[in-house]
Amino acid sequence: MIYVNKQITTREIKFIDRKCFMKFIHIADVHLGAVPDSNMPWAKERQNEIWDSFKNIITVCNQEKTDLLLIAGDLFHKQPLIRELKEVNYLFSTLETARVVIMAGNHDYIGARSNYLGYQWDEKVHMFLKDSYETIDLPDINTRVYGFSYITRDITEPKYDNMELPYIINSHDDSHTFQINMNSEDNYDFEGHERINILLAHGGDEKSIPINRKKLLGMGFDYIALGHIHKPEIISKRMAYSGSLEPLDKNETGQRGYIIGEISEDGKRGIDIRFESISHREYKKIIIDSDQEMTNGALTDMIKEELDKQGRHHIYQIYIRGFRDEKIHFDLDAIYPLGHIIDVIDESHPDYDFEALYRENSDNMIGMFIKQINESSNQGELNKKALYYGIEALLGARE
Repeated sequence: MIYVNKQITTREIKFIDRKCFMKFIHIADVHLGAVPDSNMPWAKERQNEIWDSFKNIITVCNQEKTDLLLIAGDLFHKQPLIRELKEVNYLFSTLETARVVIMAGNHDYIGARSNYLGYQWDEKVHMFLKDSYETIDLPDINTRVYGFSYITRDITEPKYDNMELPYIINSHDDSHTFQINMNSEDNYDFEGHERINILLAHGGDEKSIPINRKKLLGMGFDYIALGHIHKPEIISKRMAYSGSLEPLDKNETGQRGYIIGEISEDGKRGIDIRFESISHREYKKIIIDSDQEMTNGALTDMIKEELDKQGRHHIYQIYIRGFRDEKIHFDLDAIYPLGHIIDVIDESHPDYDFEALYRENSDNMIGMFIKQINESSNQGELNKKALYYGIEALLGARE
């Protein structure tokens, strides 16, 4: 099946009417070079779609006249090759208004022999190369970005807990002393300066920098661009996970895309952000409820109808639940060719008449098994499943 790339068209992004200081796009976990569903026929398409979505981000940056593109780690799926860096750098060179700030994450960490080291980016591109805090100043957009990069795959230390914005500002700017007045979670003022302060961060689990969200949010940054978690999540107007641009495995259901935002000024500094979908397709689940009348033909037709309804370009896990005639066995292999189907899970049970089975088999192992299960003190769902699976195995052995 040939899949036509998603077209990017100019869109109107509406924000609160304030004097705009700076417009940004925040992405993370692009994983260029990854091959999702590597054992499936569409694997090469999926690999290409990751690159296409990244190219589409560059297009959106130009359409929106974005000032800043933030990349919060794992731009690459593994250590980048020189040719991959050149491709990405060319795309960055086509940005019309945006500057780029990048950090390395746990997948594309900056090891001793990393091609990130010493690479000459386009003049509008800036990258954190150390594992200690640095700042990147962008005076033309009145912005300072804070961050560091991974130099190993795993970092178990909660490194973002050990920083405070006023200290960092003072340590890099001797001309002012800044006080932060926190009015609420999403509205605040910085006295004594006009600079926009952004943190670029990657982490959120035990192996990749545990993050205390409440503590991080209270540090006073205008915006915290998070990466590592592939599911998009707006935690606050000032802190969000953008998620990945494309879903990367069957467990990553739902939309994928990027965060677009504006930091503005109207007496008090404000920020507005929103999530925008950009992925070519999604992983979806289809649940088919079976009954005694269900046949293989009926099952196939129901799945085809759902694929047509939800979109055949998406990738599906099919779950069959409920009951079926005990003489019917669903042909799962016949379901895969119906579309982009990665898994078929049959959780249906034969609709046995256990009383009749017991009467017919009271003097053999089948009858003894039914009696033992029915007399068990545990009559929960697990016991019920054991009864179905056990009878199915015993009847199968007898055939």
